[in-house]
Amino acid sequence: MANDTTIVREEVFGPVLAVMAFDDEDEVVKLANDSDFGLAAGIWTNDIRLAHRVSRALRVGTVWINTYRNVSYMAPFGGFKQSGYGRDNGLEALDGFLQTKTVWVELTGATRDPFVIG
Repeated sequence: MANDTTIVREEVFGPVLAVMAFDDEDEVVKLANDSDFGLAAGIWTNDIRLAHRVSRALRVGTVWINTYRNVSYMAPFGGFKQSGYGRDNGLEALDGFLQTKTVWVELTGATRDPFVIG
């Protein structure tokens, strides 16, 4: 299957598997990252070090190694690039609802020099 076919270029939802041949680790990472999308990836291998190396290199929000579609309300889920904005689940999901404010208060009664840190 060529890297420019529709099924490879678009974010397809459903029970679909696109299979592409590759020669080495660098090529498979390049092919996988050559996409406008990056929701998730699955890696099947007996070499766990290889799986972790590739998962670090992939520009996706979730990587499953020797499994697929494991989810938990405690684990952030969301994509990179055009595969979504922000994260669902986990503490990271709250970020979109927060407006964080920092307030500093001098409690000694002194007036500090604003140009001196500390």
